[in-house]
Amino acid sequence: MISTSTARMKKAQSCASLLLDQGVDLVVIKELLGHAHISITADTYAHVRLRLQRDVIERMAGALDSHPET
Repeated sequence: MISTSTARMKKAQSCASLLLDQGVDLVVIKELLGHAHISITADTYAHVRLRLQRDVIERMAGALDSHPET
């Protein structure tokens, strides 16, 4: 059985990942989670941020492709 603290931590991690997906600033998430330093939040959710960065790059490439230079 999962302990209460482990279950709470998993919920917080899920919440933070969803907030990042919605574009919420990392500083806001840091404050909500009560992390002492932004580096804790950034390191913990680096995998989410990398996925979001790839998505932005793909969207930007699509936007540039649809507006060829004249």
